Amino acid sequence: MVEKLKHEWFNQPGKNILAGIVVALALIPEAIAFSIIAGVDPMVGLYASFIIAVVTAIVGGRPAMISGATGAVALLVTPLVKDYGVEYLLAATILMGVIQLVLGLLKVGRLMKFIPHSVMIGFVNALGIMIFMSQIEHIFGISISTYIYVIVTLLIVYIIPKFFKAIPAPLIAIIVLTALYMYTGSDVRTVGDLGNIKQALPHFLIPNVPFNLETLQIIFPYSLSMAIVGLVESLLTAKIVDDATDTYSSKNRESRGQGIANMITGLFGGMGGCAMIGQSVINVKSGANSRLSTFSAGVVLIFMIIVLGGLVVQIPMPILAGIMVMVSIGTFDWNSFKYIQKAPKTDAVVMILTVIIVLMTHNLALGVVVGVIFSALFFATKISKVEVTSEKFGKTNRLSFKGQIFFVSIDSMMDQISFNIENSIIELNFNNAHLWDDSAVDAIDTMVRKFEEKNNIVHVEKLNSDSRKIVSELSKLNENHLN
Repeated sequence: MVEKLKHEWFNQPGKNILAGIVVALALIPEAIAFSIIAGVDPMVGLYASFIIAVVTAIVGGRPAMISGATGAVALLVTPLVKDYGVEYLLAATILMGVIQLVLGLLKVGRLMKFIPHSVMIGFVNALGIMIFMSQIEHIFGISISTYIYVIVTLLIVYIIPKFFKAIPAPLIAIIVLTALYMYTGSDVRTVGDLGNIKQALPHFLIPNVPFNLETLQIIFPYSLSMAIVGLVESLLTAKIVDDATDTYSSKNRESRGQGIANMITGLFGGMGGCAMIGQSVINVKSGANSRLSTFSAGVVLIFMIIVLGGLVVQIPMPILAGIMVMVSIGTFDWNSFKYIQKAPKTDAVVMILTVIIVLMTHNLALGVVVGVIFSALFFATKISKVEVTSEKFGKTNRLSFKGQIFFVSIDSMMDQISFNIENSIIELNFNNAHLWDDSAVDAIDTMVRKFEEKNNIVHVEKLNSDSRKIVSELSKLNENHLN
């Protein structure tokens, strides 16, 4: 236990703390921007990012993953804030956390295994595109200086690591180019242009809303949407960090941790949040591999707000935009172009469809859900081909079935059978088939009935144990039919 804690918290502490500093700087403009999207004071998003990062570092399931205020959650609550105000947002955030905690206790993390590889590729590609698109307003159509800062930032983050790795390249870019801006006064936007930063700590508060059924009816739909979207993004991000670090994480613990974090942030004046793929990628690329990096990101964030607020607002936005462009390039799976050519067509369609849905709706969770549904439909279609062969031995006619028999495959199976046989013995051989549901059992009953109407003797043979069990429980056949 002690060794595990030591590994999760204090493995390469220097690297993890430095990575946390980089992430904290990247969190500030994002948190402010998401607050604006939600229609609340920038401090609501900043407090959320601080609290969620610190809490998930302690109770979350994925070391080195960064969680905070996110655009996906902010978009969901915009109507709530507009119609009812920020107090209802805080109440909805607390309920969101409760729902996530319950889902975590119900082990919802196990559902991750039902997300196919094609959907994961679509998810990361859509994410990479969205991260890049979110930076367009901070890069284009502003000034020549903005382009120069972005280009120099990209040169630093890509070239410096080839020669020097002691300090994360994004941190070097932020320090050097911010100093250059403060010296030259270049014509670029800064973090301060997004919103004011108040130098104050969050404090405990109970949302000022009526505690009645009417309030629950107002906030529950928003809380449920936030909880589901937050968990989907968090668990998918955890999987991406797993793959990037060649380690495994507990998705159920992460679900519970997200719930606890959102309950606490709602009680301290913060909006809801979840895992942040962009910042998580920055963290891992900066050398992070432990909980200390996530904890450091939260602590450094609040430190900069309280102590260095006047300095932080002077960080040029093109620097942070350049870092996020690096993240978008690193997030996008460039091998997916080869994947489209070599993978089964249905997998390629699912991947492309996932990307399109996400980009059209700006909803990562919806894109994943649609991708999973279409993947399941394609899979069901693929395995729905049942092969029926007929053999005749004197007065005995044997029909042999091969494949998966369930509600999708029944029609094509029945179309292959001729019921014109009379006064014979019919053997229905299921040695190479499996019955999956009551529709399959009903189809067997129908076959037997139709053959018996033509004065045939029918035997159902060689069912495997699971198929025989479902037939015994649901079928109208008697034991004389089963061999």
